[in-house]
Amino acid sequence: MSSPASEVARRLGENAEAVCRRYLSNGRREGHYWMVGDISNSPGRSLYVRLASSANGGAPGKWTDAASGDHGDLLDVIAASCGHTAFRETLEEARRFLSMPPPPEAPRNPAPTKAPTGSPESARRLLAATKPLKASLGEAYLVGRSITELLPDYPLRFHPHCFYRASIDDAPGGRPAWPAMIAAVTDLAGTVMGVHRTWLDPESADKAPIAYPRRAIGHLLGNGVRFGASGTVMAAGEGIETILSLRQVMPALPMISGLSGAHLAAITFPDMLKRLYVARDDDPAGDAALSTLSERASRCGIDVWPLEPRHGDFNGDLRTVGRAALAASLRSQLVPSDRLKLL
Repeated sequence: MSSPASEVARRLGENAEAVCRRYLSNGRREGHYWMVGDISNSPGRSLYVRLASSANGGAPGKWTDAASGDHGDLLDVIAASCGHTAFRETLEEARRFLSMPPPPEAPRNPAPTKAPTGSPESARRLLAATKPLKASLGEAYLVGRSITELLPDYPLRFHPHCFYRASIDDAPGGRPAWPAMIAAVTDLAGTVMGVHRTWLDPESADKAPIAYPRRAIGHLLGNGVRFGASGTVMAAGEGIETILSLRQVMPALPMISGLSGAHLAAITFPDMLKRLYVARDDDPAGDAALSTLSERASRCGIDVWPLEPRHGDFNGDLRTVGRAALAASLRSQLVPSDRLKLL
């Protein structure tokens, strides 16, 4: 028997075009797909939602962002559109949209079930099969991006043969597994809720030559890849490399990677947080994430300070101008009281 969430996702898929017209209104239908800029409903054509079943078994309602490699179902779209921070809110909104009745009460002693692919449980199993990042291809990949200061407590691991499910955009006959850098996605309590995978090419120590070398699984909404314990002053950004670039010059500042603009906008705020620096990417998704975060933070009494890169993102800055120039650029953007403490 399918789970209530799976049934809601299936029903949304059956009504995929109506869902897209409601929650991705800046897009348009093109053949069997709905095209839009990203999951935040920005104009463009990077994200495509399948509107009908495909010949190879692809289900309607599944989406892929060709720019970021993110993918998911229409529950993710609704969560991003409504700015939800809890999965329960998303299910309630989806049920309202579909005019579905409330779900029946769960049995008191449900039978154990196998963890489905993409669940937090499967993410934890993958994480348990990893090795330390040090002296691995994962470390070589980061060093190649000028990220050389990697602390032992960082939530980064390495998997030598991580399965890659090919998409319709991949060339046929590709290898089924690649080495991968694995990042743990956790909630505020430190519980692993998902993992992010960056598949790597052992020949070049760069991203693997596949259509989507970055993918995440698990419950991502509200959670992220955390560097340092939560505090009154923190920084948040989209990509892992963005956050690691900032940590090269501000290692004392706790930071969180949301992994995408939509998930950055939905991160859960720690109770003690008073000031949040947002390391935005210089693109429409970065603009949307900053706007949503600022609105949510203001309602919680949290000050938001944007950090602006010079070369698209902060890893671009680090690689182009180096640590000293990056630190100088950040110094002018920090609150004066933070400059001496953080730089």
